[in-house]
Amino acid sequence: MLLMCSGYISPEYAMEGRFSEKSDVYSFGVLLLEIVSGRRNTSFYGNEQALSLLGFAWKLWNEGNISALVDPAISDPSSQVEIFRCIHVGLLCVQEFPEDRPTASTVVSMLNSEISYLATPKQPPFAERKHHFNEERPHQNEEKCSINYVTVTVVDGR
Repeated sequence: MLLMCSGYISPEYAMEGRFSEKSDVYSFGVLLLEIVSGRRNTSFYGNEQALSLLGFAWKLWNEGNISALVDPAISDPSSQVEIFRCIHVGLLCVQEFPEDRPTASTVVSMLNSEISYLATPKQPPFAERKHHFNEERPHQNEEKCSINYVTVTVVDGR
């Protein structure tokens, strides 16, 4: 289930346990930004490696450098308008308050260019610094993993 994955949970669900269609819209917005950027929301970006994907996208949006967010594998001048629209819609979907997010049907209309005017997004939640790395962690880019050992015992009747 997409919602239960770290990085996709809407702020109102994470903080208050409230879930609605707008929670799904939030999750979809994160997914949309991941697809367009080719990056995971749970990774870190920026000069100090301290921004989530939402924070990185927001930073580039404010700098007017949104093209730096686009995955080179899908970067094509002929589809630049559509790609930028996806980023714009993605940022609208990840607004902090549910009432500021579009409905699912409005998202579809925006992506199909049936709605020409798109509101200006506000800063998404979790856009600020997410984590500070210590000097003692020199290998920030190495894959992070842990090994967990589990023993399962199944008792069968005779």
